[in-house]
Parts: sequence; C-alpha cells; structure tokens
Amino acid sequence: MRGAFYPQALDLGHPFPHHLFADRLGVSSPPPTAAALNQDELKRIAAHRAVDLVESGMVLGLGTGSTAAYALDRLGDLLRRGVLRDIFGVPTSRKTAAHAAAVGIPLSDLDAHPVVDLSIDGADEVDPALNLVKGRGGSLLREKMIEGASRRFVVIVDESKLVPCLGGSGLAVPVEVVPFCWKYTLGQLERLFDNDPGFKAKLRTFPDKEGVEMPFVTDNSNYIIDLYFERGISGDLDAVSDSILRFPGVVEHGMFLGIATSVIVAGKNGVTFMKK
Repeated sequence: MRGAFYPQALDLGHPFPHHLFADRLGVSSPPPTAAALNQDELKRIAAHRAVDLVESGMVLGLGTGSTAAYALDRLGDLLRRGVLRDIFGVPTSRKTAAHAAAVGIPLSDLDAHPVVDLSIDGADEVDPALNLVKGRGGSLLREKMIEGASRRFVVIVDESKLVPCLGGSGLAVPVEVVPFCWKYTLGQLERLFDNDPGFKAKLRTFPDKEGVEMPFVTDNSNYIIDLYFERGISGDLDAVSDSILRFPGVVEHGMFLGIATSVIVAGKNGVTFMKK
C-alpha cells in the first residue's frame, strides 16, 4: 500500500482513490447537484459536515487553516441563531483565536479545559491509516497539543489531500525548531534522511517589506524547517517520529500519527466518512 505513488490522489480532476482507502470508507452522501465544485466549495462542504457533530455544551478544539476557517464561520452562525449554546473553543493559533472571537465563539485554553470534547481541523495529507501531515500553516505544535487532548479529532479535507504515504505529495513535512543554532538542527535532519533519494531540508522563510527573505516565526517564537521527500516517508513512521524528536533543537514535527478518529472527505462525488 505504501509502494507506488498515485498522483491521481492529488488532482481534483481524477477519481477518488478507493483502492487505497477502501477499508476506511463509510457511507457517502449523494453527489452534489452542482456540475463542478471548486476546491474551496469542497472544503466548505467538509467543514459544515463536521460541525453537524457539535452539540451544545461542548469544549471544541478550533483548527487553523483555510478549511478550518469554514467550520469557524459555521459555528459562529449557529451560536448567533441559538442553535448551539454554551460552547467553548480552544484555538490552535493566534489567527484562529482572532477569527473565532470575531464570529462570537467564546474562547478558553487547555489550562481551563484539559480535556477537549471534539476538535475539528484540516490536514495537508491523509494516508490510508488516517495518519496526517499538518502544520504547513505553521501551527503544528498547538494543533498537536489540543488535538491530542481531544476525545474525538475529526479531520476535514477535500480529496486532493489523500496520499498513499505521508510526504507522498512532495510538499513540506514541517518540523518546528528553536531558533538557536537552527543550521545545526537542519544538518542533523539532513543526516537522518541521508539514504532517502531526493530528500531536502529547508528553513521556511518569507519576504519582508523590502523583499529580503526572513525566517518564518511561529506563534511560539520558533522557526520551521520543511522536509521534502521525493517518494514519501519510508519505514516505520513511529520510528521516524522518535528519531526526529530525539534532536534537542526539535520542538515538534508535523506528522500526526494515530491521533485522528475520523476524516471527512469532500470530493466530486459527494462526502465520504473515513474511520479508524
């Protein structure tokens, strides 16, 4: 299952890869009536379906990113209309906290609510075992803390996020590191994956107002080193996770292993539920 790479899993114009995810599939909703849905519309559909799971009185983990933003808007609307009451949201980033406050979601944190009833968030990649890559938006540490403290963690994605193995999209697997001697930590990560053909590690940067590339800084005042795998991450994922976390300069990585309880996938043919 983790052998050949199937690029159709990354292209909205290609069919849902049932052969990879068949043992995880639940009941799909009927196909949408619109002739063609763009990626944003698919994200909104998945987010609204996840919010259907929310009940009054819950403590919610509020995700970060473009898909999770649709869930925040939906929650705010249901609270304003009185459909939901007595909700507390635990935000996974400063950006999410500001968005949630703007739509009227009362906020809290893990100190006040150490057990979260339900977290809703997007993902950058989902493999057939429901392992995830998250954090390309830079919020992986807070996301993992909050979603790891949740009784249920529901992931909302469009079908472009389904991959045969983590790192299989060729896009970044982020690692949050302390700024102190970050080049040393980058070198350790490069040596760890020395035997992976095509592997690259790169400090995440962004251009400032004058066009100078500056390190991206997380909400926790850390840097991010992005790992790129030509054929995805090979070997035992738990062992890879442990190896990365053993480096003293590493704070956390963006592989979310065994944390998701279900995944809601919006695709051209409707909404599909994937369960552990």
